[in-house]
Amino acid sequence: MSNLNSLFNRATIGTRCKTCLNLAISRIKLLRNKREAQLDGMRKEIFQYLRTGQESVARIRVEHIIREQNILAAYEVLELFCEFVLARVPILESKKECPVELQEAIASIIYASSRCSDLPELTSIRNLFGTKYGKEFVMSALELRPDSCVNRTVIEKLSVKAPSADSKLSVLKSIAQDHGLEWDSSATEAQFNKKYEDLLEGSESSQNKPPPPSTPKEGRSIPSPVPVKQTAQTTSSSVPLNQTMVQSPEGEKLQASRDPSDVLKRAHEAIALADNACNAARLAVSLANVKLSVSTG
Repeated sequence: MSNLNSLFNRATIGTRCKTCLNLAISRIKLLRNKREAQLDGMRKEIFQYLRTGQESVARIRVEHIIREQNILAAYEVLELFCEFVLARVPILESKKECPVELQEAIASIIYASSRCSDLPELTSIRNLFGTKYGKEFVMSALELRPDSCVNRTVIEKLSVKAPSADSKLSVLKSIAQDHGLEWDSSATEAQFNKKYEDLLEGSESSQNKPPPPSTPKEGRSIPSPVPVKQTAQTTSSSVPLNQTMVQSPEGEKLQASRDPSDVLKRAHEAIALADNACNAARLAVSLANVKLSVSTG
């Protein structure tokens, strides 16, 4: 009975594997056609940037082109591996261990299943191989252990690291050449050859550079700010002289009325004087802002 069950399970895995592999191959072909059309449009867009002198934008957008090219190259390899495994499904069913000639193809498919979210069939294939060969076989490919046989091209093309300056420059030159554009790449080469420390020094020097001296524009006079202290002193000198002097904590002398009935009146006068001082301070601040905006403009 156990032998019949094992034969039935092997047949089921083989049939499901064929179905998933056929679906994966069809989806890869569809996605390749779609991404190739998108890539052509992106290359035309980069050409327009180079033609109009927007090299800074082209240097950024070219990374998307390189990423799309890498994905297309990985899809091409994965399609070949899927076709290779599909042709040898009977061998997989007849052997308990993974055949040596299929280890690279199967390990590469398992590795790509976690990095190609638009190919869900690869996840189903990974689960089937995990059921047949065990969890350690799958984890070895996913984690790129020393005993894994993942294809190096698949690893490089599905990597998330930023492309090198040489690869970006090469793609820009090829785009210009394909569209017959005589493009001077000296500025872009100089930008790519800059080191990280040079970029930091350039940004720091631009931040520490003193602002240019402000020169007033012709036909426009800038009013001079009114000193706050002088205004306050002028307003405080208008207090009536028939008041006695009281020592404040700061050493300044304030005048108090001899008649207790005038306390409320003096309080209102003091509030009015404080309001005048605040208005003078606001006027000084607004005039200073006007001077600052004129100098920066």
